Amino acid sequence: MGTVSCQISMSLDGYVAGPEQSLTDPLGRGGLRLHEWLFGLDAWRERHGLAGGERNVDAEVVEEAVRDVGAYVMGRRMFGGGDGPWDLDWRGWWGEDPPWHAPVFVLTHRPRETLVMRGGTEFHFVTDGIEAALRRARAATGTGGVQVTGGADTVRQFLTAGLLDTLQLHLVPIVLGAGERLFEGVDDLPLEQVSVIAGPTVTHVTYRVRRQPTGPGWTAVRRGCRQT
Repeated sequence: MGTVSCQISMSLDGYVAGPEQSLTDPLGRGGLRLHEWLFGLDAWRERHGLAGGERNVDAEVVEEAVRDVGAYVMGRRMFGGGDGPWDLDWRGWWGEDPPWHAPVFVLTHRPRETLVMRGGTEFHFVTDGIEAALRRARAATGTGGVQVTGGADTVRQFLTAGLLDTLQLHLVPIVLGAGERLFEGVDDLPLEQVSVIAGPTVTHVTYRVRRQPTGPGWTAVRRGCRQT
């Protein structure tokens, strides 16, 4: 069984999107700056059907991050189209040939038929939570990995449920000052550093998410009680 991973760009003050997110500005004010390091890389451009691009350590990190991924999970806000009932003309931000090239399971409260796109991407809409989405993604990918692509709320749900194996942060040297924090409300998250790679413009830090013991005995230990 493959790993469940997440890779996400984050500012030095912990934001993964800017303030005032909207349909016309989905990354929020200043949020596009979190991703500008990607746009000139050959690995990113190839996945988006574009030619050319720079080959450097950042491009190698991007390639490695998705090498064994066979399915993706994302939240409805990342897929877009607004809250409320679906606008069935909305087929995502990425046009008819999205960069995923694999099954994508979209978390939502509102059912919708599967969208089959060009290039191998299929959007499946899951209404019964993150565990159901993960089960379906695992079934779709077989022995491959599953990657949680965002947004921040979806990543937090996977973290707090203990469903992520690895978390890779692309630390962008900017300070947004406001917006959506990745770790907002996340308490006592045990991480083990696996690697740090310094790229030309960003730093890539990969963590293994350590599983915490569970059960009444462990809860008591955490509260400082003696066990007999």
